Amino acid sequence: MNKQELVDAVSAASGLPKTVTSKALDSFYNVVSSTIQNGNDEVRITNFGTFCSTKRAATTGRNPQTGETIKIPASYQPKFRAGKGLKDIVNKK
Repeated sequence: MNKQELVDAVSAASGLPKTVTSKALDSFYNVVSSTIQNGNDEVRITNFGTFCSTKRAATTGRNPQTGETIKIPASYQPKFRAGKGLKDIVNKK
């Protein structure tokens, strides 16, 4: 499902216009992104999951074409941990 399909589905389920739904999804994305930026905080949605970021330490790697050793800088990686409610829905048989 891409963004437009998600907007269509949420709009149909909620009865809201697609423009309002699209703005709401964009706002959700912006709030989550700014909240978890640089590992400062996390966003928890009960029965759905938690959005957070973790710091990945700097490491050394190897260029597969030349075999040259390269430095990979430290960075923050976004993470999503599914909540119990979402896990139960996905695993429901």
